[in-house]
Amino acid sequence: MLVIRFSFGDMSILLGREDESTEFPPDWADDERMSFLFSAFKENREVNTADWDSKIDFWTPLIISSCRRRGAVCVSLNELNQIFQRKGSMPLGLGTVIQAMTRCGKVQKESEFAANVDSGWLSWGVGLLLVRPLKWTLSTLLGSNRVPLEESFVVIELVKEKAAELLDAYRRSPLAGRALLSFQELRTLCSHVCQDETTLCLALLQLQREKQVTVSLHEGEKIVKFSQPGQGRVSPVSDVDLGIYQLQRSEKLLGERVEELGQEAERCRDEAKALLREGKKSQALWCLRGRKRMEKRADRLYAQLETIKGILDRIAHSQTDRLVMQAYQAGVAALRVSLKDVTVERAESLVDQIQELCDSQDEVNQTLAGAALDSSGVDTDELEEELKSLLDESATDEQPGLPEVPSQPLPSRGAPAALSDSFLSSLPAVPQSSFGITDEELDRELSRLTLSDTGVSQRDRISPVKRPETAQ
Repeated sequence: MLVIRFSFGDMSILLGREDESTEFPPDWADDERMSFLFSAFKENREVNTADWDSKIDFWTPLIISSCRRRGAVCVSLNELNQIFQRKGSMPLGLGTVIQAMTRCGKVQKESEFAANVDSGWLSWGVGLLLVRPLKWTLSTLLGSNRVPLEESFVVIELVKEKAAELLDAYRRSPLAGRALLSFQELRTLCSHVCQDETTLCLALLQLQREKQVTVSLHEGEKIVKFSQPGQGRVSPVSDVDLGIYQLQRSEKLLGERVEELGQEAERCRDEAKALLREGKKSQALWCLRGRKRMEKRADRLYAQLETIKGILDRIAHSQTDRLVMQAYQAGVAALRVSLKDVTVERAESLVDQIQELCDSQDEVNQTLAGAALDSSGVDTDELEEELKSLLDESATDEQPGLPEVPSQPLPSRGAPAALSDSFLSSLPAVPQSSFGITDEELDRELSRLTLSDTGVSQRDRISPVKRPETAQ
């Protein structure tokens, strides 16, 4: 296993060759192939286009993947020469590869990357953001076409990835509710994302290019403001932001001081106990007096801390109220626009028109339902007379030939059996016709009858097939 450490200013690179199979492509084990890839480029691409493009296509993804594994977003020619050593030899054409990557926008000089974002960043960035641009400017003025060994190039794809990870780490952290963060707080928060200050600065530069962060100086301290979720871009640092930042900073300092005083008071109490056990009462009293002073000081600081917390709570509530007021204003404006052409008079007019149309429709329906469409030319009165005669005939046919109802009341059960002549005369006449049944038929029917235990009369058990017909 081979481990090499290189230091370049603020950067430290640790190279491990424990498992080259995972770092390099399969061609890395082919000596003949690697001898070609390690050779220098021709002076002109037109001499052999296939060989030129083959080398570019091999080294470009390898450089990017190597930087990604190391967590770096920038690289120099000197670092690449050390990383890609093979059997004691270094690639001879990496400078040409970097120039090709620069032309296609895959990498960019660190000086140009910083200058394209904001020239003000050059004053607060780490030393390389100030020194290296000067070296690059000097080499350019001298007319050198070669890539300097120490020139740093930013890999655009990787710096965008780091910027997205940095923004996500901030929004997932407990500090996401704070508008402003100090540079040191941010560095501590994102130590797992950006391995060094250089990477953090470049990621912040990319975020500033995307309008997702802004950096300013306040009383000699670098402070960073991120865009909040739902905002398309970050807003400038305002006086309100600075005031809230000062309060939050004071809250943090007071909290730390109160905790320190509490620990000192406990330490004085423990010392007083130890002195009492040793019999040093006067010194123990002095320790207790110091403990009381610290407790009183802690109480005063705690009261100030509670005041600051109350102010911050009110500010938070006021910001919530401001958002609610903005929502109300937007709602009123939208409602005003939607009701611009709506008035009470116009609504009443529309209702009246609808009512008139409904009434007209009802009249039309009634007219259509009551109209008698008759195209036969027959008089209606004649049809009604004929219908009446048909009803009378049907009523006559349906009436049975029943006798008239007696007009005299029937005698009660308790009355004597004698009947008056008037009652007998009121009864219907006895039918004179025969029942249409011969004596032989009656004898046969009687022979089939049996005596009933209930005393049912034989008259009631005559067969329904041969019942006597009523005389007409």
